[in-house]
Amino acid sequence: MISKLEVIYQRYKDLEEKLSDPQLSSDMNAFKKVNKEYKDLQPIANAYLDYKTFTENLENAKLMSKDPDPEMKEMAELEIGSLNKALEDLNEHVKVLLIPKDPEDSKDVVFEIRSGTGGDEASIFAGDLYKMYTRYFETRGWKTEIVDINEGSIGGYNKIVLEVYGEDVYGSLKFESGAHRVQRVPETEAKGRVHTSAATVAVLPKFEEEEIDIRKEDLKVDTFRSSGAGGQNVNKVETGVRFTHLPTGVVAESTEARSQHKNREIALAKLYQRITDIQKEKIYQEQKSQRRSLVGTGDRSDKIRTYNFPQNRMTDHRINLTLYSLDRVMSGEIHEIIQSLQMAENAEKMKGEDL
Repeated sequence: MISKLEVIYQRYKDLEEKLSDPQLSSDMNAFKKVNKEYKDLQPIANAYLDYKTFTENLENAKLMSKDPDPEMKEMAELEIGSLNKALEDLNEHVKVLLIPKDPEDSKDVVFEIRSGTGGDEASIFAGDLYKMYTRYFETRGWKTEIVDINEGSIGGYNKIVLEVYGEDVYGSLKFESGAHRVQRVPETEAKGRVHTSAATVAVLPKFEEEEIDIRKEDLKVDTFRSSGAGGQNVNKVETGVRFTHLPTGVVAESTEARSQHKNREIALAKLYQRITDIQKEKIYQEQKSQRRSLVGTGDRSDKIRTYNFPQNRMTDHRINLTLYSLDRVMSGEIHEIIQSLQMAENAEKMKGEDL
């Protein structure tokens, strides 16, 4: 592990030197790339410096423990115990830092909530999920922009699509994709019976077009007029965008936004995600000992979570996490859930890493 830290620290120092080069600042794209890598490596570099400090202090304490003075010897032994504990904690922290990160984790996202089975109650629940997530976004200091909205007939939403901007947005929200089930007495239920309905969430990382490793000659692009509510603009302007990836036949389209430019971004992100999923599945199938992450594939058909209002209970089925504080969860306190999912993913990754 120490040899890995030394290599990373040297890379960190090289990047630090590059950032001070006036020539780099003249190329904004190159500067952003180097600066991002530098910031990503900073926690590991700091951990390496802490490790050096702790080990040096430990060596000094061991020398001091050989002092004939009983008082000095006692002080040294206390210091040795404290430093050994600090090094043990640091080792565990470094193991997590060295886990390979998903390159998409730092990206902004397209975040979609749709009502599922359950009629009007499903739309109301989709609205409740929207409130829950937006409160969480606020606590993280993230910004949002609504791309498309289709309100339910008596409240909530049939569909709402927004973009979320901030630090490590996809890394935090990628586990939210899937079916969210609610069990409660609907406002529309006169006899007080508990009903089950659902809403689905989809989280797509946002890519710049130049980041997507798909050859332009392999893409067929069609534009078309969006259908549905939205006024004259919908019927007269070709805002819908459809991409077809010719080598695989994968198709992705978007009509969510009112501008063709925004729909192009969303459709391209969908296409990239679908092709990536196909490639990942192929790798999984080729591996002799296939193992899937504890948190699932992120497919929207997966039932990932149940919100039981009569029992004030939230259960995440992927990691068997149950909290009896649904009222707090619905008010946006979902950090504990997301952190537990991230820890489950890290634990799974560590099984295949030599750390």
